[in-house]
Amino acid sequence: MEENRNDPLTFIGFLLISIIIMFWYYSNQNIPAIVENDSQNIEKTISEDQLLEDQLLIDNKTKEIKEDDKYSFQQKKLVLENEKIYIEIDTKGANISMLNLKEFTNYNDDSLMLVDLDNSSFNISIPNNYNGTIDSKDIIFDSDIIERNKKVKLTGYISDEDFIEITYNLDNDSYMLDYQIKLNGFDTNSDQNDFFISWTKDSFRNSKSIDYENRYTALSYGFEDEKDSYLSATGSSDKVIDDVNWISYREHFFSSILMFENKLDKIQIFSENLASVEVLDKKYTKRFSTIIPIDTNNSSSDFRFYFGPTDYNTLKGYNLGIERSVPVGWGIFGWINTFIFFPLFSFLTKYFSYGISIIVLTIIVKILIAPITYKQYLSQAKMKVLKPEIEEINEKYKDDPMKKQQETMSLYTRSGANPMAGCLPALAQMPIFFALFVFFPAAFSLRQKSFLWADDLSSYDSILDLGFYIPLYGDHISLFPILASVAIFFYTKMTTGGQMMPSSQTGGVNMKLIMYMMPLMMLFFFNNYASGLSLYYFISNLLTIILMLLIKRFYIDDKKILREIEENKQKPVKAGGFRARLQKAMEEAEKQKRNNERRR
Repeated sequence: MEENRNDPLTFIGFLLISIIIMFWYYSNQNIPAIVENDSQNIEKTISEDQLLEDQLLIDNKTKEIKEDDKYSFQQKKLVLENEKIYIEIDTKGANISMLNLKEFTNYNDDSLMLVDLDNSSFNISIPNNYNGTIDSKDIIFDSDIIERNKKVKLTGYISDEDFIEITYNLDNDSYMLDYQIKLNGFDTNSDQNDFFISWTKDSFRNSKSIDYENRYTALSYGFEDEKDSYLSATGSSDKVIDDVNWISYREHFFSSILMFENKLDKIQIFSENLASVEVLDKKYTKRFSTIIPIDTNNSSSDFRFYFGPTDYNTLKGYNLGIERSVPVGWGIFGWINTFIFFPLFSFLTKYFSYGISIIVLTIIVKILIAPITYKQYLSQAKMKVLKPEIEEINEKYKDDPMKKQQETMSLYTRSGANPMAGCLPALAQMPIFFALFVFFPAAFSLRQKSFLWADDLSSYDSILDLGFYIPLYGDHISLFPILASVAIFFYTKMTTGGQMMPSSQTGGVNMKLIMYMMPLMMLFFFNNYASGLSLYYFISNLLTIILMLLIKRFYIDDKKILREIEENKQKPVKAGGFRARLQKAMEEAEKQKRNNERRR
């Protein structure tokens, strides 16, 4: 540093004046009087003793001003960026003020935002013996750029001894962001409950149908033993959880996941539904909140953030267990999706478009369950052949329900037919049915992929906007659900129409009405669902109809079935079995009924 050859007192005087003016400018305090007085004192001719006294006063005043101005940093935005994420960090609060996923857009083709200043906060609350509770959101942090666009350290001063250090570190070509907190000098002997992090976030609407998106927007969390759970996706819900490894704020296809270096206890979580009905101008779907205690026994608290797509394969690639935040289904349904449908669909999309991949997947499923379909149709053909005899029994014993059921059961036993045989194959298909019902809403790869008239297979395929909202249906007409409903109607008619029981035999329930209600329910229920799911059901039922027509044409002979039934009637009935026990019970009931009538 260059030596100053001017009078030291003059230099100090001008320095003091400059500091006071700057202090007045930033604090709007009434300092000019002090400046004026000090300036006048400096200009006066004084003795050596007086000079030393004034020097001491000036030094003390300078020190006081410097102490007041020491931690007054300028608020600014810091940028972290890689190939996937753009992040802005506000030095006031050391909080993320904006986070944009560079590879994606929302339903309006706008930049896809996960965080902005209005929808998210991540605040640290700390007890302080002097000022009560300190909240990081009220502090303007000093910033130190360690690595440009990748790593920054922010320091929030309470005093020389008490300060907070927050470090952000963005991975290269990744959705991961490291986050570290260091508390320096604070009284860690205070109540541990006073040291905590509050993470609140409103989930953005990113899909055309806010109702459909909201069904799959939820707060979930994972444990060390590879289990996971979630709060209810409807209404408001709160809970205190222990042994937690991660917390996920899932916005259907995009997630903000907070991971802990070590499992944590006594975490408070809360979820509130902000969009219970379809509202076109609604910006947010749910509000999530988490209270995380800070372990003051450690010198630092280390976390990791994931900001990115809710894609099973992407999340699984990090090998952190966070893929469990994807709703793949529970039990056997999740197993089928995890080990069969997700790998199979990923393989198909390497060679086909996404719409064609759905069709190919449907064909594969239908080929696998073709034997079950054959058994189901064979049972239905037997019941069709027996229908005249069943109608004869119904007419003969119309005034005696007990006898009618007994004779009907006897006919089934003698002919070797089982009315439940047609239901069992259908039940065997249920795991596949429900697994695919969960698979398509969870398939991130379908997002914004077009097929035919559908511009987004992960959302509804509107062919007509109604201009008004119909409860349970929506404000538009989707074509794939209509096609699926028509296919379901004809399939249901083929499988059950020929053997439909009258209402008198089913306790007053009109089975034909139920048959017609199923396609109608499909039409309403799936109008706002993903068009990829409706496409699957349409192709699935269409293929089933074609398969059943082929079975009927080439493999099922009604005359042959009739001959087999007649041959079975001539064979002695084997004792035992459920039907035999049921028939015996019915005979006992009939005998008891006759005895009661004689006593009267």
